[in-house]
Amino acid sequence: MISELRHKYKLENLLEITSVARSTFYYNNSKLNKPDKYEKVKKVIKGIFEHNKGRYGYRRITIELRKQGYIINHKTVSKLMKECGLKCKIRAKKYNSYKGEISPGVDNLINRDFHADQSNSKWLTDITEFSIPAGKVYLSPIIDCFDGLPVSWTIGTSPSSDLVNRMLDGAISTLKENEKPIIHSDRGCHYRWPGWIERMEKAKLTRSMSKKGCTPDNSACEGFFGRLKNEMFYGY
Repeated sequence: MISELRHKYKLENLLEITSVARSTFYYNNSKLNKPDKYEKVKKVIKGIFEHNKGRYGYRRITIELRKQGYIINHKTVSKLMKECGLKCKIRAKKYNSYKGEISPGVDNLINRDFHADQSNSKWLTDITEFSIPAGKVYLSPIIDCFDGLPVSWTIGTSPSSDLVNRMLDGAISTLKENEKPIIHSDRGCHYRWPGWIERMEKAKLTRSMSKKGCTPDNSACEGFFGRLKNEMFYGY
């Protein structure tokens, strides 16, 4: 504004009225006249953001930029996204199945070590919620730590014991006789009811549980849900 009015009014009067220091004016004026060194990067960021329908935040966009040869700090990417008015879709509140200490808990045998050298040695499970116009839908999968893929899953309109029990039955049916994976879950009621425990004991599988309210203890499963929703749910 000051630059536009300089030809008509004295600079010192404009600075006094706007309470802008002379040094501040000259500094910002010099920056305005310089080309934006991030102009090309901003276009690439917008392209990545729009291609993924607004589902990528600054971390995922930073990864995509590096794949294209742009070595740039994630904090800079976050700043550039704000300048461009790009904001990732807000995630829905996580479904919580904790209903109290229904039955005795078990130790956390996985202890945040989600690496597995072979398939069917470490399995993770949880329930996630999808809100759609018709109501709510729940997904219950078992994820293999070996490759991060679901071994078995069920979908239903109610987060019932039947949902997780059928999923477990499907997963157990894929096992060979000598395969006895550890199955890690949170402390949700579904994994503490008799039906779940009986199936685990019958198949001679080992239970493992996160600490109460400690999401990082099952972060690999949470990560699966996050990628799933980012790729095919948010924005649709």
